[in-house]
Amino acid sequence: MVKKLQQFKVIIEQGEDGYFVASVPTLPGCYTQAKTLPELKKRVREAILLCLEVAQADPQYRRRLKNFAYEPSFVGLEMAEV
Repeated sequence: MVKKLQQFKVIIEQGEDGYFVASVPTLPGCYTQAKTLPELKKRVREAILLCLEVAQADPQYRRRLKNFAYEPSFVGLEMAEV
């Protein structure tokens, strides 16, 4: 039997220092950063896997997931001139 892969929306921003920062809204506390996008993609997968491991082992974190996680249906960015 083939295991179905889970999908997570990831928000990526680039800080003033040039580092890319990723957060996963459905997994509270799931953040990582890297100098390059390819490295960030690798690290965010590792961070997600770690959060999923913690969720299995820690009932308190599972409660946090139920209470604080959210799944954005849309994430957008727009420049406004004033």
